[in-house]
Amino acid sequence: MSETNVPKRDPYADIHNICEHYREYNYIDPSAYERYNVKRGLRNPDGTGVMAGVTNICNVHGYYVQDGERIPAPGKIYYRGIDLEDIVSNIIRENRYGFEEVCYLLLFGQLPTADQLAVFQSLLSEFSTLPTNFAEDVIMRTPSNNLMNMLGRSILALYSYDPNPEDNGVENIVRQSIQLIARMPAIMVAAYQVKRRAFDHKSMYFHQPKKEFSIAQNILRTMRADKQFTEEEAHMLDLCLVMHAEHGGGNNSTFTTRVVSSTLTDTYSAISAGIGSLKGFRHGGANYKVSEMLEYIKAGVSDYSDGEVEAFLRKLVRKEAGDKSGLIYGMGHAVYTLSDPRTGMLKKSALKLAHGTEFEREFALLDAIERLAPKVFAEEKNSDKPVCANVDLYSGLIYRMLKIPMELNTPMFAAARLPGWCAHRLEEVVFGGRIMRPAYKPVMDSIPYVPITERGDA
Repeated sequence: MSETNVPKRDPYADIHNICEHYREYNYIDPSAYERYNVKRGLRNPDGTGVMAGVTNICNVHGYYVQDGERIPAPGKIYYRGIDLEDIVSNIIRENRYGFEEVCYLLLFGQLPTADQLAVFQSLLSEFSTLPTNFAEDVIMRTPSNNLMNMLGRSILALYSYDPNPEDNGVENIVRQSIQLIARMPAIMVAAYQVKRRAFDHKSMYFHQPKKEFSIAQNILRTMRADKQFTEEEAHMLDLCLVMHAEHGGGNNSTFTTRVVSSTLTDTYSAISAGIGSLKGFRHGGANYKVSEMLEYIKAGVSDYSDGEVEAFLRKLVRKEAGDKSGLIYGMGHAVYTLSDPRTGMLKKSALKLAHGTEFEREFALLDAIERLAPKVFAEEKNSDKPVCANVDLYSGLIYRMLKIPMELNTPMFAAARLPGWCAHRLEEVVFGGRIMRPAYKPVMDSIPYVPITERGDA
């Protein structure tokens, strides 16, 4: 048979057949986790996290343990020992932008003086533009339909533009951290613009940030075609950035950043790993899923009455509607039991922004979900475990009211969380001292090696 007459193999059929081998030879009995006392998800049997380290950066409090029993408590967050609610209330009272101050607090451990903050803000402004030709060579050449992948790739690419990328001294990591915090918004917006052109077939436009603007102001300026925004919009976005900036060492993306940093790899690799973690729908990607879930609910109910909303929530939990995951996105948290303090603060802001607009009805729907979901979970799961709304429930609505496209929801989270990741990376490199290396219990049987001539046909 001539070479031209040889049937062409279908690589996708081959992949399908190989995966059948995987399904045949790979199985783990779920009971093995209990038999070997495995802390699945690094969780203790009572749902608390396995203690993996100590930190000075953040305290996330949602319960206390008394006589070995987990007791629910109102949620609290402390940035470097300061109650987040106090930080937010002072920012609002003084009518100023607070994200830059929070970045300084997380990185250096104390609130800056006016002079220290001015120096820090000037550094952020100095580094707010991308390196020459970076957008053209890195972002435009290989557009991505998923902006989180582009963020991770772009952060890795910045390694090549750094004259000293491998130095893990404090000064160098601080310098890299400030540059990344300043540049992430520009990367995020550029990735979105390129995605618009390459995948949505819409116009693409690039605007330079203004040096005198805050990070929140520049995000809105560079994202919008007309560069116009109101101060109320910018202050609202600033508060969202403040509330997403940090959440303890145990959340998945921060823990990922610390795990990778414990190997003494470079800053760009560690932060890119955190972005990859945040993308997942069980973590930061949940804010995107909340918006998607709302569209399912709107299509599945004729009105927003409690009865109809509750009935649809039951369908979600039963995997009969939505994405069939059985989840009500925006509800439940690994630490918070009675309340997520960020939710209460964002809800007040969302109500204020939605009042008298077309978003008022959508706010009412979210409020109904928050009120009704705990009852649905309790009855459908036959559980008395308290369930509260988390920060994702209202953040998506706020972003929509700010005219921020849905595909930017999770990248916006990444831009906000970056100072927290950088602070934890610095703490891990300076004080961690050991590479993280947990154990996995092997549960396979020992089998002999069989020569290839004796294995038979596939």
